[in-house]
Amino acid sequence: MTAPEARIVLVTAPDIEVGARLGRALVEERLAACVNLLPGVRSIYRWQGAIEEDGEVMLVVKTCRDRCGALAARVEALHPYELPEVVVLPVEGGSDSYLAWILAECRS
Repeated sequence: MTAPEARIVLVTAPDIEVGARLGRALVEERLAACVNLLPGVRSIYRWQGAIEEDGEVMLVVKTCRDRCGALAARVEALHPYELPEVVVLPVEGGSDSYLAWILAECRS
């Protein structure tokens, strides 16, 4: 896999249980090679005209470019939020063997 094919997708979840359920589904369905759950995220945002502040869990999802559309659709289908965060970031470089592993796990 070349770096331009790899993607990091950021998704927030309301708690560790929801984050784990989402992460497991994405990996089981081969939409992601790996999902890291980062608890302790504090989010401050504007929602429906009010400033909100909540504790969340950040999912750092490793996937490949051609799985991003299906991944986003699956997150939206499984997520309890009305408008879940799904932000896709390109990967500029990294370990060739790790990037190849991402490709193999997303496409096997």
